[in-house]
Amino acid sequence: MHHHAHGHCDHHHGHHHHGREGNRKGLAIALGITTSIMVLEFVGGLVTNSLALLSDSGHMLSDAASLLLSLMAVWLAAKPASPKKTYGLYRFEILAALVNGVTLVVIAAWIIWEAVGRFVNPPDVASGPMMAVAAVGLLANLVSAWVLMRKADVKGNVNVRSAYLHVLGDALGSVGAIGAGLIMWLFDWYLADPLISVLVAILILKGAFAVVRQTVHILMEGTPVAIDQTEVKTALSGIEGVLDVHDLHIWTITSGLDSLSCHLLIEDGRDAQAILQQAIDLVEARFHIRHATIQIEMPHIRHGEMEV
Repeated sequence: MHHHAHGHCDHHHGHHHHGREGNRKGLAIALGITTSIMVLEFVGGLVTNSLALLSDSGHMLSDAASLLLSLMAVWLAAKPASPKKTYGLYRFEILAALVNGVTLVVIAAWIIWEAVGRFVNPPDVASGPMMAVAAVGLLANLVSAWVLMRKADVKGNVNVRSAYLHVLGDALGSVGAIGAGLIMWLFDWYLADPLISVLVAILILKGAFAVVRQTVHILMEGTPVAIDQTEVKTALSGIEGVLDVHDLHIWTITSGLDSLSCHLLIEDGRDAQAILQQAIDLVEARFHIRHATIQIEMPHIRHGEMEV
C-alpha cells in the first residue's frame, strides 16, 4: 500500500515504477500517443467516410480525456491537505473517473445513433486507407498500454486502471475497424461499417457503466469492495475486554486509501489504551486500513442514537 503516503519516498523501495511519479509519467506518455492518434482517426474517418474510424476516434477522445483527468488527479492528489480540505484533493480522482464514465456513455449513444442511420442507407467507404489508419491506431494503443503496464500502478489505482482499460478497449476498437475494412474490401459489404461501430459503442458502454458504478459507490461512502464490514466487526469484537462495537464506518477516500471509524464499548477496569493499541494494530495488519479513528467507551458513557 505504498502509494498513499508521500510520493517522494516511493522510489527507494524498488517500487520505483509504481509510485505517483511512475503513474504521472506513464499517463503523460499514453496521453501524447492517444491524442495524436485520435486526430489521425478523426480526419481519416471523415476522409474515408468510415463510421468505424470515427467511433474509434470518439473512443480515443474519451480516452484522452480520461488520461488527462487521471493526470490532473495524480497532480492534485500530491498537493498537501489544508484546514478547509482535510483529506487534501484525493477525492478529485474519483470525481474525474465519474465524469469520464458519463462522457463515455454520451459518446457511445452518439455512435449508435449515427449507425442506425447508416443501416438504412449504408454509404461507400474507402476501405484501403481506412484499414491503414486503423492499423496505425492499433499499434499506438498497444504501445500506450505497454507504457502504462511498465510505469504505472495498473492493479492498485482505480484511476490509472480506468485509463488503462480505456486504452485496451481502444485497441479492440481499432481491431474492429480493421476487420470492417477487410470485409468491405473483400466483399463490398458496406453494412460492416455501422455494425462494427455499434459493437465498439457497446464495448464503450460496458466500461462506462462499470466506472460509474464504482465511483458512485465511493462517493456514497460505500464500504471498500475489498473489505467485508461484518468481518471487521467480528474481529474487533474478538479483542479481549471489548463488549460491543458500534457506529462502525469504513469508506474509501481514493483508490488504495481507506478510512475507518468506530466506537468500542469496553469492560470497566480494563486498560483502555492497551485495547486501543490492539484495535489499531488489528485494523492495519488485517485490513490494511491506516486511517482509523477509534473511540473507547466505558459502560457508563451515554450518547444519542446514531442515525447511520
